[in-house]
Amino acid sequence: MIRNAAIVALTLLLVNCCKKTTPTDCEPASNPITGCENTLTTTEMNGVSMVAISSAIDSSAFIPVTKINATWVSIIPFGFIPSNSSTVQYNQSWQWYGEKRQGLIETIILAKEQGLKVFLKPHLWIHNIWVGDLEFTNETDWQNFETSYATYILDYAHLADSMGVEAYCVGVELKKTVHRTAFWNSLIDSVKTFYSGKLNYAANWDNYDKVTFWNKLDYIGIDSYFPLSESKTPTFDECYAGWESDFNKIKALSLNENKKVIFTEYGFRNVDYTGKEPWEDNSNSTFNSQGQVNAYQATFCRFWGESWFDGGFLWKWYPDHPNAGGETNNRFTPQNKPVESIIKETFAATND
Repeated sequence: MIRNAAIVALTLLLVNCCKKTTPTDCEPASNPITGCENTLTTTEMNGVSMVAISSAIDSSAFIPVTKINATWVSIIPFGFIPSNSSTVQYNQSWQWYGEKRQGLIETIILAKEQGLKVFLKPHLWIHNIWVGDLEFTNETDWQNFETSYATYILDYAHLADSMGVEAYCVGVELKKTVHRTAFWNSLIDSVKTFYSGKLNYAANWDNYDKVTFWNKLDYIGIDSYFPLSESKTPTFDECYAGWESDFNKIKALSLNENKKVIFTEYGFRNVDYTGKEPWEDNSNSTFNSQGQVNAYQATFCRFWGESWFDGGFLWKWYPDHPNAGGETNNRFTPQNKPVESIIKETFAATND
């Protein structure tokens, strides 16, 4: 019993060394993140989700993106469904410049001029409800929605192909529509007839296992806002442990589908309890940079060293970098906050 206890104690000592010391204190390790037990490896997509511009910009808006060693940018042309309607509207005169076709074209050109790869991610916005709650009570409305939505997706897929956009998303968080399998299969098949890049769908974190058409796509995409910890300031260890169950489920799906996973969105706010409900974007009067840092670090450590995981797009990044974010801003953007240096170092260490 004494011998066994000694072995256990030694094992715990070694584990704690790997988790809590700097890389020079515990071998092997080559990570930019103190406390990361996995050796971070190269990944395909180290990206940011760019907020649509309200007016014309120049390529300088993308220089800060490259300075954090990002290699991809997600560009989001929003479509809209008015209240009590089933028709998707897009490229409307009242939309922001970057959401309309010409602004979108210019944004893609500017990103590519800085050497960034582009993930075009059309996303619906619906007045008064979350897009994941979108559903209809009769077949007529369903058919109208699917027809207008297909027009929206196919139009921007043609644009993406004509501009050499490297990856394209056929849908985002449409939780209550994925059971319409025939529609999604048909839509994906139609896009594949002309679009030559990588195809994806961005499932919400609580619905990715209900998507039936992963086999038709190049990636399993997840908008990753999984709860990690209920602590006011979650520690690295708490966040790392908080990933355990979902990490295993995501890995199992990836292996079962033989598809790599990307986080089509991920992020944490610099607020108290940032790991409790990471999807929450309501007003909050707290500021907590350490919690944000710990949650990001644990997420990088969990996933960026896995062969079946191919990176993701942090949420979110504003074109006017000098005036974005900061420690007195507790929204999602990591810009000009302590966590930005963690992101920069991790992207540098894991760029493919």
